[in-house]
Amino acid sequence: MQSTEAYKIERVEEGTISTPVGFKAGGVHSGLRRAKKDFGLLMSDQPASVAAVYTQSHFQAPPLQVTKESIANANQIQAIVVNSAIANACTGEQGLANAYKMRELLSQQLSISKSYIAVASTGVIGEQLQMEKIEYGTQNVQATKNGASDFQQAILTTDTCEKKACYQLEIDGQKVTIAGAAKGSGMIHPNMATMLGFITTDATIESDHLQTALSHSIEKSFNQITVDGETSTNDMVLALANGGKIHDSLTPQHPEWPAFQQALQQVCEDLAKQIAKDGEGATKLIEVNVIGANSDEEARIIAKNVVGSNLVKTAIYGTDANWGRIVGAIGYSQAKVNADRCSISIEGQLVFSNGTPCVFSEEQAKQDLSKEEVTIAIELHEGDGSGTAWGCDLTYDYVKINASYRT
Repeated sequence: MQSTEAYKIERVEEGTISTPVGFKAGGVHSGLRRAKKDFGLLMSDQPASVAAVYTQSHFQAPPLQVTKESIANANQIQAIVVNSAIANACTGEQGLANAYKMRELLSQQLSISKSYIAVASTGVIGEQLQMEKIEYGTQNVQATKNGASDFQQAILTTDTCEKKACYQLEIDGQKVTIAGAAKGSGMIHPNMATMLGFITTDATIESDHLQTALSHSIEKSFNQITVDGETSTNDMVLALANGGKIHDSLTPQHPEWPAFQQALQQVCEDLAKQIAKDGEGATKLIEVNVIGANSDEEARIIAKNVVGSNLVKTAIYGTDANWGRIVGAIGYSQAKVNADRCSISIEGQLVFSNGTPCVFSEEQAKQDLSKEEVTIAIELHEGDGSGTAWGCDLTYDYVKINASYRT
């Protein structure tokens, strides 16, 4: 286990989304994809408190509508059913009926109320679900304590790897676990959430307080990644807390609320960075740290502008320390910036200081930009605001992957 700073929070290297007490997961191949697993199930032994954030796309897919209805009806969720390959987005009344049917099939199979089931889909937009395959999936998927990897595989699309995170901390003397799984590789530019993310915890917390904690964590994690500047139609993050560990219910007034908040944010941040690193065709993870901004919000805006700039992304792919690209991305942000006080470093090497170019080693910079992870630091000298964003380089393979996505 690895500890984080400030609070006694430990990373569980082998932990999965089913590590928290009372959670199980699984995945099967239903036939929606040619060979890979494409149908996943995540379950709690009992109805759990729930929090959710959704894409703000005007074209929200039917699964989101059904999930919102379930949460509104019961304010608890016990099972989440997910399919990949087909997004069931922009599919009209038939698509909505299919999303309801997906929920109903699982309700019958598990003998739990439809209101306790959330539905998620990801994949190609504009295609109807093949319901005979969805029915096969519901009848054959098995949620077990050891089935997390199957679930994590089943939710992937163009991803090249599973994405998971798990942390533990003590609350009122009880060891509480927070874990997560996610998918995302393309169409990543969050507007409350752009991807599918699922978080489980055995903490005892009511839905409204879980929502507060999740929304806060997302602002500094999932909302601070970008791969291609594109926002999807289906994406959401769902968090479930089933109270498997008995302690005083968490509220912002609980003395260990800050530790819980930090652990949840760490799970979200880990998953967000894994998504950014696995961007379609990516070879490098880019981290941009901004300090000295007028506010934290403005620092996050600048960091995301830089990491999302196609010119910055291509320069880093080409190992070209062209700090002018970074200046350009800072310059068009809506944040307060005084060019004469701005400084920029690439992997610790100062390239621009107080509005003036610096003499630096191009050879060393090229070596630094050849690493799998590249850090850019920006200091503004405007205030105390700070923020971080993550992204990836833009490569030829990104074009290849998206030029033939449907075929």
